[in-house]
Amino acid sequence: MHSEVKHNPDFATVHVQFHQPGEQIVAEAGAMVARDTAVQMETNMRGGLGSALKRKLLGGESLFQNTFTCTQPGQSVWIAPAPEGAVTQIDLQPGQEMFLQSGAYLASTSGIQLDTKWQGAKGFFSGEGLFLLRAYGQGTIWFSSYGGIHAVDIGQQYHGYVCDTSHMVAFTQGLSYHVDKVGGMKSLFLSGEGLVCRFQGQGRLWMQTRNPGALAAFLQPFRPVQRSN
Repeated sequence: MHSEVKHNPDFATVHVQFHQPGEQIVAEAGAMVARDTAVQMETNMRGGLGSALKRKLLGGESLFQNTFTCTQPGQSVWIAPAPEGAVTQIDLQPGQEMFLQSGAYLASTSGIQLDTKWQGAKGFFSGEGLFLLRAYGQGTIWFSSYGGIHAVDIGQQYHGYVCDTSHMVAFTQGLSYHVDKVGGMKSLFLSGEGLVCRFQGQGRLWMQTRNPGALAAFLQPFRPVQRSN
């Protein structure tokens, strides 16, 4: 199959064109934009009820996933994430792993396996959830961000990196992080930055250029307020 990410970084979509019958991609529920009529779509709880519930309750992903299967050469599927922003495509090889924040996973080929990884107490303080989504196996994975996406190679150009907790999207194995305040107590409460993730090791980190929480805070004063009599 051949895939191409179009309309990055604002309103990304993924176009997958199949070459051989039997080729498959697995996507989050609601991700499909369009497909050829003869492409078969099957909805199920991939990995069984236990694995699906684990991804849903701990990893923040949808309970059901859709599997699209090619029946004739040249068929295609279009998929897109819910938030406006960018999509990144990564090819994983056996032995490689990457970790995604809740809601970042969009789709993957059938050789990619998904699991959850316990973050420990730092997940509670980061505000991003206690679990990360772990992707491994062989194949292609697509994940999305809110806004544009920026990748940094840590351990090469940078020997450590600080990322706001709400801007972290994904990172590869070889990186570890701990949650810390951005500076002293004055900076913690007055700078508007809050807590950050301090990364160490060697690998790649992907960050999103926009913060959903900051958008919600910006819009809050403009919400109409219903007054009771």
